[in-house]
Amino acid sequence: MRETQASKLHKILNMEEPYEAQTPNTKIIAVTSGKGGVGKSTISSNMAYQLSQMGYRVGILDADIGLANLDIIFNVKVKKTLLHVLKGEATLKDIVIPINHNLLLIPGESGDEIFAYNDNEIIKRFAKEAAFLDMLDFLIIDTGAGIGKNVQIFLKEADEILVVTMPDPSAITDAYATIKVTNTYRHDMNVILNNTRNPKEGKLIFDKINKVAKNNIKTPPDLNYLGALSQDPIITKSSKYRVLFSEEYPDNLCSYDLSLITRNLLEKMEHKVLVPMERKSFAVFIKRLLDRF
Repeated sequence: MRETQASKLHKILNMEEPYEAQTPNTKIIAVTSGKGGVGKSTISSNMAYQLSQMGYRVGILDADIGLANLDIIFNVKVKKTLLHVLKGEATLKDIVIPINHNLLLIPGESGDEIFAYNDNEIIKRFAKEAAFLDMLDFLIIDTGAGIGKNVQIFLKEADEILVVTMPDPSAITDAYATIKVTNTYRHDMNVILNNTRNPKEGKLIFDKINKVAKNNIKTPPDLNYLGALSQDPIITKSSKYRVLFSEEYPDNLCSYDLSLITRNLLEKMEHKVLVPMERKSFAVFIKRLLDRF
C-alpha cells in the first residue's frame, strides 16, 4: 500500500487546510467502450474507489456526455457541473463532491455545450481554480460509449485507455471498432472483459480481438489484456441499491477480479516510469480538451 496523507484532499476541499502549490503529476486514465450497457461506468467508479483505498488520491470525471450517471452510482446529489464552472456560475470547489478522503467526483455535463468554452480568459480562471487538484495521483475519465468525436477528444489526452467489452457479439464488434478508430492516433490500449463466465472466457475473447486486429489493421495496435470481471448478481444488486460492490462486498469474487485488473494496470504504468513523460494537471487536461474542439 502506498503511503499517503489520507485526509489531505478532503481538508483542502473543505478549506480546513490551505493548499500548498506542488508540481502536478496526475496520470489520466480514460475508460471507454464500443457500446453502452457493458459496465464501463461500474468499472470506472469501483476502480477509482479501489485506487483510493490503496492510498492514491483520485479524481473521477463524469464525461459520458449524453448519459452522465456517476452521481447515481455514488449515490450523491449533483447541483452544478463543470459547465457551471466554465460559465463562471460556480467555482471548481463548489462542484467537486468528496466520496471519501482520497476520492473526489467531478460532475461532468450531459451535453456538448462544455466544448464551446475555449476562451483564453476562461481557461486562465479555470486553471487558477483547479490548482488544488494538482495533488491528484490519478484522474479517471468515464467517457461516453462509441466512436464519436467527443469521446475521441478525451481519449487523445489520456495516458492510459481502457476499453471495456463483454461476451456479446455486438459488444465485441463495437469494441473492435473503437480500437480500430483509436489506433489511428494511439496504438497502446488496454482491454477489460466484463460479465464473463470465468477468467478463461475473458482471455479467449481478448485473444480473438487481438488476432483480428493484428491480421486486419495495417499498423496493428499494441493491446494489453488487464483481466476479466466475472458474472455476479452482487454487481446488479449493488447498482440497484446505489452502492459500490468493491466497498460493500470487498471479499466477493467480483471485487477480487477488479483488484487484479487494477493492480495489472498499476504494474503496467509503473513500467513506464523510466520513460520521460510530460507532467499533467487537471487544468492542463481540460485546456487541451477545449483546444481540440
